[in-house]
Amino acid sequence: MTLRTLDTLGSLAGKRVIVRCDLNVPVKDGVITDDGRVRASLPTLSALLEQGAKVVVVSHLGRPDGAPEAKYSLAPVAERLSELLGAPVAFAHDTVGQEAKDVVAGLGDGEIALLENLRFNPGETSKDESERRGFAEQLAAFGDAFVSDGFGVVHRKQASVYDLAELLPSAAGLLIQTELDVLDRLTENPERPYTVVLGGSKVSDKLGVIGHLLPRVNTLLIGGGMLFTFLKAQGHEVGSSLLEEDQLDTVRGYLAKADELGVTIVLPTDVVVASKFGADAEIEVTAADSIEKTAFGASGLGLDIGPETAKAFAEIIASSKTVFWNGPMGVFELEPFAAGTKAVAQALTEASSPEHGGLGVVGGGDSAAAVRALGFTDDQFGHISTGGGASLEFLEGKRLPGLEVLGWS
Repeated sequence: MTLRTLDTLGSLAGKRVIVRCDLNVPVKDGVITDDGRVRASLPTLSALLEQGAKVVVVSHLGRPDGAPEAKYSLAPVAERLSELLGAPVAFAHDTVGQEAKDVVAGLGDGEIALLENLRFNPGETSKDESERRGFAEQLAAFGDAFVSDGFGVVHRKQASVYDLAELLPSAAGLLIQTELDVLDRLTENPERPYTVVLGGSKVSDKLGVIGHLLPRVNTLLIGGGMLFTFLKAQGHEVGSSLLEEDQLDTVRGYLAKADELGVTIVLPTDVVVASKFGADAEIEVTAADSIEKTAFGASGLGLDIGPETAKAFAEIIASSKTVFWNGPMGVFELEPFAAGTKAVAQALTEASSPEHGGLGVVGGGDSAAAVRALGFTDDQFGHISTGGGASLEFLEGKRLPGLEVLGWS
């Protein structure tokens, strides 16, 4: 089976097309602070509008508990989408109520509307199949066809991701096609040297990826909060740094497996240790095996990789032909602990440069937020994924229901 794409739906001129986007963007005081996912939705939406379709966009934002919450409204997204498209975007303040019905009914050919946050309705994420299906049927009444283009949610069996695709003629949008093309390059005969960089807070979030990718990569670089579980597994004390005691045996198993496969796992040789969690903390750079020998003793917190490690990681990344990165190297939101993440991002731009000819992939989620917050632009990288969790589950070899329902296998 192969993924159904837009061309399988035939001409969509004059037809109502429901598009499931992932417009789950950070909003602070009504202002979008990172519009990357909105911009990523533009190619599919523009293609449909140019065909003369009546486009009905649906999405979620945040995690409201099945009821409206003002801070999770998609109204700011409708405004930003209108600016980016250069065309009006009608906004309905409900999902399947009378206002939504009126807005959809009022669409002309080549016009677009955005419905309110899907998760304001409990049916969207319900574990009760009949409740979920009922909500999907209400949504399906708005469309003649369905286009799934929210890659960040394809690992979820939810009403607008799975059931809606079963109820209407359905296909994947251009964003999902792009994401899958990139992920295919990461898993099927990647150009070598192939390096994977993993960070973020928890080892447990990345265990499946480590296990699945170990036989496929040349080098694995470990940073972020998860590095301290690796250090502890090697017998080093880590002070008050983030630690998952229950994962120590698993990590030791992966270190042994890497040796067996001839894969190099590179752990930090130095770390930035702080007196507390905060931008005004006292800090000290120390060897990774000497965290408790700083002035802070056992209360010291490791919050970033050190400069020696950042330089070593950057050299490995910049010389690789394929790089996948998921998870910051430190608490990048606080300036004293952003240097490691910035060094990795800079090296990834060099690996992705036309001169080097490599593929550097930022694996969504916190990593995507980090590179933009640190001043990098999307076009400096080979690809910035819109789906952190979906990317990781794909790379773990898991089945993704939102893709399977579109014919992917």
